[in-house]
Amino acid sequence: QGHGLGYKNMCFIHVSLVPVLGSPSEQKTKPTQHSVAQMRQLGLAPDFIACRGKEPLITATKRKISMFTSVPENAILSIHDVSNIYRVPLMLMEQNMSSMLAQRLRIHPFAKRKDSRKYSSVTDVAKIDNSSVIKDWTALADSVDAPEGECVIAMVGKYVDQGDAYLSVVKALTHAAIATKQRLKIEWIVASDLDENDSDTTNEIRENAWSKLKKCDGIVVPGGFGTRGFEGKIAAIKYARESGTPYLGICLGMQASVIEYCRNILGRKKAHSSEFEDDLEPGVEDAVIFMPEGDRTRMGGTMRLGLRETILKEGSIAQKIYGTKIIEERHRHRYEVNPAFVTDLDAAGLHFVGRNTDESGDRMEVIELDKSVHPYYVAAQFHPEFTSRPEKPNPLFLGLLQAVTIKLSNAKTI
Repeated sequence: QGHGLGYKNMCFIHVSLVPVLGSPSEQKTKPTQHSVAQMRQLGLAPDFIACRGKEPLITATKRKISMFTSVPENAILSIHDVSNIYRVPLMLMEQNMSSMLAQRLRIHPFAKRKDSRKYSSVTDVAKIDNSSVIKDWTALADSVDAPEGECVIAMVGKYVDQGDAYLSVVKALTHAAIATKQRLKIEWIVASDLDENDSDTTNEIRENAWSKLKKCDGIVVPGGFGTRGFEGKIAAIKYARESGTPYLGICLGMQASVIEYCRNILGRKKAHSSEFEDDLEPGVEDAVIFMPEGDRTRMGGTMRLGLRETILKEGSIAQKIYGTKIIEERHRHRYEVNPAFVTDLDAAGLHFVGRNTDESGDRMEVIELDKSVHPYYVAAQFHPEFTSRPEKPNPLFLGLLQAVTIKLSNAKTI
């Protein structure tokens, strides 16, 4: 509407590095002083200053920053290194950040208007220090520092050289590892390195990739686009299925799982995805097809996106770990499993236990093998990593880590 948000509806937190230099070492405040001055020239005055550094800010450093920036000393926050990231909110709690923020933003009923500019002197007005939320979060942070074991999960993908490409998947695995009291180690494996027909991969690289994969306790094949590395993903899935290694496939990982089963169990050696091959025989080779409602002529906006409902089969592994029959997960895909293959695959042991019924017909969402055949072989068309949280890991990732934990425990008793 052209109006300002107002003082009580926003606050500025200035983040600055406080380096430690010299001998004897000294915390330097000049970078913070200069950056605050520059921001003030733009009309942005900080309410809080968050100071990053290896060690906690000493009182003298806080006092000096306060004096040269006109920010109250109590509002100079020390954001120093801690044992794990989940301790950062607790560290801010110890510095009364929750109460100061409640008072600064006049959050009812914690603050009074007449005291809005005295936020730096308030005590525990938010009354959350001893709440169940904080106690649970503290227990979570403590558990990260005291794992009961270590597990190695293989991430088989094509973007492994780009650290953030699978960040959401890594975080979801981390959440599940915390819940199962495991220290998580990710073994990054380039999918194309597992492909015996990849001409760009030397025998040494291929042997090293397979050696690493076979030492892992669990395997994840995440989503992706394009043909590069696809055959390597199928090879990894085949190994997971035959070796009994706990496995989770996501999006393209599920499609690759279906194609692998078609080729090696149903005997349809030319089974593939119409995303990568155009001349597939309908109903025999086109295991993955373009969505019926899709538009091949329009480049943008053709994905099936967002939160969608999935109905899980009663008694399935997926239904048991979710604890409910109807779930909602986020999607991002253009291709899907061909419904014409479902009857044959299901009869051969690959069960489609999650389906989405909409105007376009049955859409396959979750597949799995019976526990009598495999300890944990599950794949989903949706992206379960997007709904995972530290205090509530997504069930599919939790199921994977639980299966890995059981596998490791059984190995120790042998």
